[in-house]
Amino acid sequence: MAGKNWQASDRNAFSARVVAASVAAMAAWAAAPTRAWAASSDFSPSGYLGTIEPDVLWKVLIAGVVVCAFLASVVIWIHSALRRAKRAQLRRNVFISSALNNLSQGLMLTDAANRVVFYNHRFLEIYGMSRADIPPGCTGRDLVELRRQRGLLNLTVEDYARQARQPDGCLTELPGGRVVRAQMFRLPTGGSIGIHEDCTVQHRLERELASTKQFLESVVDQVPVCVAAKNIEDGRYIFANRAFEQFAQVPRDQIIGRRPSDLFGDETAADIAAADREAMLAPGTTYCSELVVQRGDEKRILDAHRVVARNDKNEPQFLIALFDDATERRSLSRELENSKKFLELVVDNIPVSLIVESVSDGRYLLANRSAEIILNRKREDATGLTTADIFNPREARLITARDEAAIKKRGLLTEEHPISTKDGLRLFLTRRATVLGETGQPQYLIKTYEDVTDRRQTESRMAHMAYHDGLTDLPNRAAFLQALSQMIEACADTDEEFAVLNVDLKGLKDVNDVFGHAIGDKLLIEVARRVHAVARGGVVARLSGDEFGLIIDGKQPETGRALAEQLAAAIAVDFQIEGKSIRTALTTGISVFPHNGSDPASLLANAGAALFRAKAKSRGSITFYEPEMDQQIRDRRVLHQELSVAIKHGELSLYFQPQAVSGRTVDASEIIGFEALARWQHPVRGFVPPSDFIPLAEESGLIVEMGEWILREACREAASWPKPLQVAVNLSPAQFVHGDLVALVHSILIETGLAPGRLELEITEGVLIEDFDRGVALLRRLKALGVRVSMDDFGSGYSSLSYLQAFPFDKIKIDRAFVMNIGRNPQSAAIIRAVIGLGHGMNMSIVAEGVETPEQLGFLAEQGCDSVQGYLLGKPLPIDKYDGIVGRAHDDDDDVASVRKTG
Repeated sequence: MAGKNWQASDRNAFSARVVAASVAAMAAWAAAPTRAWAASSDFSPSGYLGTIEPDVLWKVLIAGVVVCAFLASVVIWIHSALRRAKRAQLRRNVFISSALNNLSQGLMLTDAANRVVFYNHRFLEIYGMSRADIPPGCTGRDLVELRRQRGLLNLTVEDYARQARQPDGCLTELPGGRVVRAQMFRLPTGGSIGIHEDCTVQHRLERELASTKQFLESVVDQVPVCVAAKNIEDGRYIFANRAFEQFAQVPRDQIIGRRPSDLFGDETAADIAAADREAMLAPGTTYCSELVVQRGDEKRILDAHRVVARNDKNEPQFLIALFDDATERRSLSRELENSKKFLELVVDNIPVSLIVESVSDGRYLLANRSAEIILNRKREDATGLTTADIFNPREARLITARDEAAIKKRGLLTEEHPISTKDGLRLFLTRRATVLGETGQPQYLIKTYEDVTDRRQTESRMAHMAYHDGLTDLPNRAAFLQALSQMIEACADTDEEFAVLNVDLKGLKDVNDVFGHAIGDKLLIEVARRVHAVARGGVVARLSGDEFGLIIDGKQPETGRALAEQLAAAIAVDFQIEGKSIRTALTTGISVFPHNGSDPASLLANAGAALFRAKAKSRGSITFYEPEMDQQIRDRRVLHQELSVAIKHGELSLYFQPQAVSGRTVDASEIIGFEALARWQHPVRGFVPPSDFIPLAEESGLIVEMGEWILREACREAASWPKPLQVAVNLSPAQFVHGDLVALVHSILIETGLAPGRLELEITEGVLIEDFDRGVALLRRLKALGVRVSMDDFGSGYSSLSYLQAFPFDKIKIDRAFVMNIGRNPQSAAIIRAVIGLGHGMNMSIVAEGVETPEQLGFLAEQGCDSVQGYLLGKPLPIDKYDGIVGRAHDDDDDVASVRKTG
């Protein structure tokens, strides 16, 4: 309406000016004749008008009427023209106003004075305003402030004006979530025009587009596969995800806009370009290839997939590359293939037979080479067959029944049963394990067969060895004590009596010293045979080297004395051994149940006390236990005191006996170490045999203190040897019970500076018998120090395979009793072979002690015994006798020859 007002006033002013100009012209034209008439000096009016002539007057009046009529017509024409122009202008204003009011954008115009001169309906609709809200003379600033007051704008007037003049305009979020973009432009007249557009939908779409783009980029960034896109026209990268950034080892902002030649070497860039060309020429939409990319100093293998993106004209526009670093996968694949071949090789070469069978139809799917023994055919020929196709009906029924039991159990089923082979009936340890499928149902049955025939025979021999003497095959001390316990239990609460005989063989040491241990062992075997014959099937045992034990029931002491006399008479007959006539005798001590003890230890100890008295009286005598024999115990206590003093005053010394590699001859047996042995030179008694003071030290507990001294002295001596030879030291079971043995060994190694690998600790089964778990735990801790651990006197006592399974010994030491019997007793040779095979099968080395003849040495070398020890190689002597061997002073060969000659 304001526009209509200023346009109408202009038109009225124009019409007034036209009318005024016309009237002025007509008045001038009418006045011209009057002035001319009046100016004539000859004219003078006549009649009643005085000097004015009537004709003239009428002419003037007519002229005036004409002029007035003309003027009136002019006025009427002008008025009509103005009305027509006004109507045209009104029509134009209505058209323009209608057009502006129907625009989708809101418009607002101000003049040079910033007064609002126009606003359309859309403007009012956008901001929810009416025309009454905008007062006349309102300025643009007032209108902006009005919007701020109504909560339609959260900016200051200045900030709004500044942002609205920017190319992107000012975005304002209205209540209800609508978004309006306002843009302001200057007009040439000095005013301004504001364009207001509701861009809610567009803004929402832009945000959704941005969110979608961000989401997609985030997803692509999380994809572990490298993704990159490049412009086909110039080959520059326009996109790269995080995986590509990490692979290229270049920041992403340095990848975008660059070509492959900027990121990789020339050869790699050329390969990428070739792959791109092939992708664009490929018939499909995806092109797969393999690339070798040089990245720094390493080559990477890529599995690449290229997709060509085309426009609506099917022209290539972008190239999208997806590739995965397959270097490690290819390497793992090769390793897997190698592992598979290796495992197949291992499976084929393990000594255990392996068969895999399908549960659904019972057909064999896999068998290794070892299984051919059981299958009695090539494994290739067994694939696809069933148990019924391979075995005889009876064995097939048994095997099928056991297979079904294992499948039903769905676990491990282990049993032993014989199977017919080409070598005859063999005993197999069979393990069956069921493999379940994804549904939890049995799918495969894995069966392993281990031939345990020889092992069970060996274990049977070992079980026999645990309770029998290896040399004489008589029951040992453990079996004797067990039989004694059973006898006491049977005679308890009755009037029955029985006697315990402790018999000592006279002169065995002299026989060994004069004729050698081989003759002495044969003598022991013959003595055992005669004693067993006299006992007529009674309990006879070998208690120690030259001591035997017997149990005889009947009226005592007559029955015991009679048996002792029969034994003495039988042994009194000379023994003919290898052409040598040997005479010996028996000394016997006897205790009687229940008068001299009610438990095995007391009876045997009292029989030993009687034997001690018999020896003191005269060799070959027979003595019954008497209570006053306790004096002997007191004497032993005196010896114990003297031994304690000897340890403190340094009366003990160490002798060293060589250990050598097992060669077929003495010269071929290289010395690799020594065993340290304690010796006692008593100032009054003279040389005290180890067989006297070592048991005493064991019984009294002095062995702990003595053992510590022996270990420290042996390590100190070995550390001083120029040559790094090994040194072996015996540990007593008592040392495992008292104190921290592991800490002691560790501190001695540090103190002496001896390398742990040069120290070998020898133990007997007694360490494991008393407290198996604790013994094994201590042995493991000792081995963790780096020292070697060996089992001494294997087979002479309670040796069991369970000990070898529980602890990985480095060495097994075969008892000399078996070695001495080589060539005379086939059982001893068989046992030695079994022990060597057993040890090597468990990765343990074998050392044999008591080697005294070349025949024994040759046999052991032939059987694969690792090392040997005995008089043939060298006696226990002070270490200075072996100076050359340990690297001191003079030539080694001379020392070896001299010592062996002396031995």
